[in-house]
Amino acid sequence: MAKVPVLGLVKTRLGREIGAAQATRVFRATAAAVLGRLSIDPRFDTRLAIAPDRGVATRAFPHRIARQAQGGGDLGDRLHRAAQRAPAGPVVIIGTDIPSIRPRLIARAFRELGRHDVVIGPAEDGGFWMIGFHRRRPLPRCYGSVRWSHAQTLADVLANLAGYRVALVDMLSDVDTADDLRRLARHVGRRIV
Repeated sequence: MAKVPVLGLVKTRLGREIGAAQATRVFRATAAAVLGRLSIDPRFDTRLAIAPDRGVATRAFPHRIARQAQGGGDLGDRLHRAAQRAPAGPVVIIGTDIPSIRPRLIARAFRELGRHDVVIGPAEDGGFWMIGFHRRRPLPRCYGSVRWSHAQTLADVLANLAGYRVALVDMLSDVDTADDLRRLARHVGRRIV
């Protein structure tokens, strides 16, 4: 899942702290790194669901990656649609704005789907960076009454998944604030953009 990297429309919380241009550069760098790492891994097929829909033809992302429009609605609607439109078999959906996503984490998520109905990668802020479905049975409607961008987002999704076998995998951090960006820079030992 990715937004077209338009100034002022991506990483808006970060942009309020460091400026929209710098926040857009952070998003572009992160998305390029994540897509670059994942799209060359032969263990899975990488596809890109883009918002807004008219951005499907953008040059901001590698052309070798299959693309589709996210469609309308809230994030839950768009996540559900992305899972429905994926080819048959297990599907893992991620955002492209989490710098520490690595192919080994995605491979682990697919392994967990061999034993579970749903796999989720929690985020340190109370949300999640990844959700995947085995699709042995119809997709669960797990996004109803979810408080998006909230400390209880993951808890809301988990409450909606009662009765499903859910695996939680590695917790990762996203970069939504200047403090998040500084912490990431210290972790990787260099300036991010």
